[in-house]
Amino acid sequence: MNRTDRLVAMVMYLQGRRVVKAEELARHFEVNIRTIYRDVAALGEAGVPVAGEAGVGYSLVRGYHLPPVMFTAEEAIALFIGGEMVKQFADASLTGPMDSAVLKIRSVLPRERQDDLERLTRATAIFGSPRLSTGIDQRTLLPIEQAIVSSRVLRMTYRGRARAEETRRDVEPLGVTYHDGVWYLVAWCRLRKDLRYFRLDRVRALEVLGERFAPRPDFSLRRFLEQNMDDRERVAAKIWFAEDALDRVRRESYNGVVALRPEGAGAEVELKTFSLEWLARWILSFGAEAEARSPAKLRALVRQEAEAVAQRYGDA
Repeated sequence: MNRTDRLVAMVMYLQGRRVVKAEELARHFEVNIRTIYRDVAALGEAGVPVAGEAGVGYSLVRGYHLPPVMFTAEEAIALFIGGEMVKQFADASLTGPMDSAVLKIRSVLPRERQDDLERLTRATAIFGSPRLSTGIDQRTLLPIEQAIVSSRVLRMTYRGRARAEETRRDVEPLGVTYHDGVWYLVAWCRLRKDLRYFRLDRVRALEVLGERFAPRPDFSLRRFLEQNMDDRERVAAKIWFAEDALDRVRRESYNGVVALRPEGAGAEVELKTFSLEWLARWILSFGAEAEARSPAKLRALVRQEAEAVAQRYGDA
C-alpha cells in the first residue's frame, strides 16, 4: 500500500471508531509508530481534523466525514462473493442483513458495475460445506471473476488428476462454483472443444487475455451443475460414525449423504465426495468417533494422516 492509499485508509479507519491508539494503527497498517506520527501530521496539514491526546489516542473531530468512496471492481466482486458465502454458510439470522448490505453496495455502484454484478450473480453458485477450503487466493479467483463479467479469454496452465501432465489451455470462462471446500471454474475449453470444469487449486498459471469471446445466452450454470457435477469425479465412500457424531455429519456433509444405516452405537454412512484427500482429513477430525471403511484408498489416506499427526506429537 502506497502512502496516499494509506492516508485515505487511515481516515476511514478513524471514521469508523471513537478513539484509536497509535499502536493499533501501526499494527493495522503494518508500519512503525514513527510512520503513524508522520501520517497523522500529514493529515493535519491536508486539513483533516485529527484530534490526539497523549495516552488516549487519535480521533476525528465530531461531524467530519469523508465523501462517499466508490468501490473498485475488485472490491465490489470481493464483497459480492463474501456476501454469497455468508448467506450460504452463516446463521440464518444474518441472511436478511446481508441481503440489505449487498443491496446498498449495488445502489452506490455506477450502472456498468451493477450490470457486472448481475452477470456475476448468474455465473456463481456456492453450496456444500464451508470447511477445509482449498488453498487458492485472490490472484486466482479474482481475475477469473473479472474475466467472466468482461467475457475475456483465460489462458491457464492446468494439472488434471494426481500425477497428470500439465497442459496449457485457452478457455472461455462461464461461471465459478464452490462445493465442499473446493472452487471450480466452468468454461468452454478450446483445447477439448467442450464445456469442462476445472479445480482452481490445480491451476498453476493464469493470464487474462485481451481477446473477448461471444456470450452464450443459452448457457445456465446451475443447469450445467445439475447435469454434470453430481456424477462426474464423485467417489462413493462408507464411514462408520458414533451416534454422538451423526448430527455433525448431517450438517457438514450437506447433500453428499446417500444412505445412513444404524449399526451398533452409531451408523454406517454412505456418501459421495469430490476429494478423498479432503474426506480423509474430515474423518480424522472426528477422532475415535469415526472409521473409514471403503474404499481402501480412503482408509490408507486416513492412516497416513493419523501417522503424520502421531509423528508430530511423538517423543523428541
